[in-house]
Amino acid sequence: MAISIQIDRVSREYGPVKALDDVTLDIKAGEFFTLLGSSGCGKSSLLKLIGGFDRQTSGRVAFDGKDVGNLPANKRPVNTVFQSLALFPHMSVAQNVGYGLRLKGLSGASLDSRINDALDLVELSGFGPRDVNLLSGGQRQRVALARALVMEPGILLLDEPLTGLDERLRQQMRDEFGRLHKRTGATFILVTHNQDEALSLSDRMAVMHKGRIEQVDAPACFFEMPANAFVARFVGIDTLLRPEKVVSNAGQTVATVGGQTLAVRTQGVVDAAASVIAIRPDRLFLAPQGAPHALTLTVVETTFRGLHRDLKLAFSDGQSLVIAIEADTDIGRLSAGQQVAVGLKPDAAVLISSAGLPPAG
Repeated sequence: MAISIQIDRVSREYGPVKALDDVTLDIKAGEFFTLLGSSGCGKSSLLKLIGGFDRQTSGRVAFDGKDVGNLPANKRPVNTVFQSLALFPHMSVAQNVGYGLRLKGLSGASLDSRINDALDLVELSGFGPRDVNLLSGGQRQRVALARALVMEPGILLLDEPLTGLDERLRQQMRDEFGRLHKRTGATFILVTHNQDEALSLSDRMAVMHKGRIEQVDAPACFFEMPANAFVARFVGIDTLLRPEKVVSNAGQTVATVGGQTLAVRTQGVVDAAASVIAIRPDRLFLAPQGAPHALTLTVVETTFRGLHRDLKLAFSDGQSLVIAIEADTDIGRLSAGQQVAVGLKPDAAVLISSAGLPPAG
């Protein structure tokens, strides 16, 4: 049965270092939730508190509203798939998968049935007798998943489990996690620094930085309204422009950059001095010269990205934006210093807090 998780004002200190700083978070039962952030941001520290591998300095961790602060890891309805996988090299696949069940006293036909069901779940039927040392990286990953799922946990913790796999295997196992989540109905919590994993798998996710949560939302919301400049950059919105001024009138907000105006979406109080304009490159397009409401920008450079090209364009004040265009678009006629018109699709620009950016020079 899926379990909800409540994190209430939790901090974890290691001497003078705060790994977690007053974190509050609610994870719904049956949700696929991702903790996303760079190394050292606190995501693995939070996972350890949920799993019972560590204890918070202050605050409360609860499952379905019941405090589990005094419950050791082996008493919690939680299983973990570690980055290292931690498979027993001297055991067969079946022995690895059934290890936890044997500790609980299960044996005979009941044990074999549970092991076979778990292997079938991860599409490794018939692999029970095999030596884990002779399996591929993807197969070993599936064994680790089967070992966790066979215990029928209410909560499954995934601690950067795809690190070290090649891109093809990462994509394959990413799809596997999504499939298993739907089949088991358990609460899945993934820790990763990989944006693609987080965006493709999560019902909701949290971006963490320096032991704190910057934003909790559904994946699409991180692009539609990032909480601040740090979050925008972390999810790949690299174009952040400092406005000269911002004017709101009759429910519409217009910002000025390099002497040119553009419509921006806002949320909350508008403070131009403490804000930046986040521009989504996928919502920009090359427009005909003289098109209404288009920006007039100067070509800086183009970069081939495989399926698309990045076209870097500058404003008169030196600030720049990047527009993604199809790779086979005829841009050979464009050269550095040439002026082009750029149109903005609805909600291409959003005004957000500049928190996370260094002060303007």
